[in-house]
Amino acid sequence: MKLLGKIIVTLALLAFTANLALAIEGGNPKKGKYLFKKNCKVCHEDGAAGGKITPLSKTMKQWDRFFDKKKHDPAAWKDINDKQLKDINQFLFNHAKDSDQPQTCG
Repeated sequence: MKLLGKIIVTLALLAFTANLALAIEGGNPKKGKYLFKKNCKVCHEDGAAGGKITPLSKTMKQWDRFFDKKKHDPAAWKDINDKQLKDINQFLFNHAKDSDQPQTCG
């Protein structure tokens, strides 16, 4: 029975570590929240041209993939540098619908 417990704990730690590995390196979620509200919310709230987007709109993996593949219109990000994009990505990742602290950005 002790072996089964160790296996379960090991698997849980591996899952947690894999989840952390998905996170973008070097992003500051507090700055990201501010930047999201300042730069993104204008186009991504109810009734806006970009449609409503909040951290809850995607899973953590989907947010990372979105930023990795640069799926957003680059013209909208022309005034946002790479560090700021990492911060926004980290905020969205940390509060995604499958995170341990999901939230909107209200």
